[in-house]
Amino acid sequence: GGWKGSFYGLTSGGVDSPRGAFDEELTIGISVDFGKLAGIEGLTGQAAVRYRDGRNPNIYAGASSTFNPSRYQSGQQWRLMPVFLSYTTPELFGIRNFLTISAGWQNAYAFFADQPESKLFTNNAIGTTKGLGGVNGFPWGSSYAAWGGYLKVEPSELFYAMGGLYLAIPEAAALGNHGLDFAGYGPDPSRNGLYFLAETGLRPKLGPGALPGKYAFGAIYWGLENRTFSGTAVDQKYAFYWQADQMLFRERRGAGPEARRDPQGLYAFTFLSFAPPSNNAMPFYFHAGLVYKGPLPGRDSDQAGLAFGHGNYSPDKPAEATAGGGSVRQTYEAVVEADYRFQVCRNVFLQPFWQYIIRPDGAGQVQNANIFGLHMGVTF
Repeated sequence: GGWKGSFYGLTSGGVDSPRGAFDEELTIGISVDFGKLAGIEGLTGQAAVRYRDGRNPNIYAGASSTFNPSRYQSGQQWRLMPVFLSYTTPELFGIRNFLTISAGWQNAYAFFADQPESKLFTNNAIGTTKGLGGVNGFPWGSSYAAWGGYLKVEPSELFYAMGGLYLAIPEAAALGNHGLDFAGYGPDPSRNGLYFLAETGLRPKLGPGALPGKYAFGAIYWGLENRTFSGTAVDQKYAFYWQADQMLFRERRGAGPEARRDPQGLYAFTFLSFAPPSNNAMPFYFHAGLVYKGPLPGRDSDQAGLAFGHGNYSPDKPAEATAGGGSVRQTYEAVVEADYRFQVCRNVFLQPFWQYIIRPDGAGQVQNANIFGLHMGVTF
């Protein structure tokens, strides 16, 4: 199990400052290794439930849902999380872990476009949506679950390819269904569709220090009816993404294979997504960041991070009316975030952070929001 909570202090800007907000998340789960339990090597199971509550800091910051200062506002109250089985072949064609098959009540977000270093950050854009969820409407976040699964092939440590097929459920992250919408969209099941993802990538280990990296390309097809900004009915949305993560520097302590596995050092991560501007409010999104693991002597488990995220709004999106009777057009929105995670002990961390949201909601009608906060967590 685990608990996470965040306090957000909006010191200036936004739509109402100075103001404060607090939200939290409690998760309880179970993982089963059927190799140890029943002798079926490679078969595992997973299930969890979650509870979220607290005030939304974006009420005061005025950003879009993509750039919400919090990652914990979707799927509030209690929620059933994914429940599924996975099987990885111990050896196939002489290759260990060659094939993985996973299926059940599942969320593609946990497996595709996975970027561990970005999850250090508290802003929704960097830590969760990556420009895919939020204003673009793809189910990119931890609150989505649907019937389906994925298949992954790893012929070597360097290369992998994977594809997933799921039920596309309208409004699946809504508060009222609590993750129990097993038949899909309750009011009208005929609105359900298909959700397809594909990703391929390289995972090189560079230089004499065997510095690990990941370079991936992916595509998402979200097969639900929607309309373009001009009013034309279309049967789907789709998006593409590119990801490049690389360890840049490793602290060398000792020699041999153990030194090459030492996680202490500097990591870089980048992510870019593109979706057609005709029916996506934010067709272009980019973020990049640096994370140093073990930045201070004697603090080997601490992490320090700095990241920047930027999203451009679609020129096809109509201008928005203002209170004065005029209209404004959304152009871009961005955020800068800095964090330091103190690992108090193995099960407890404290993480002061700073966010500066530039052009909240993209229209230039809201002042840049300056936020200081404290993120914290306990595992048990």
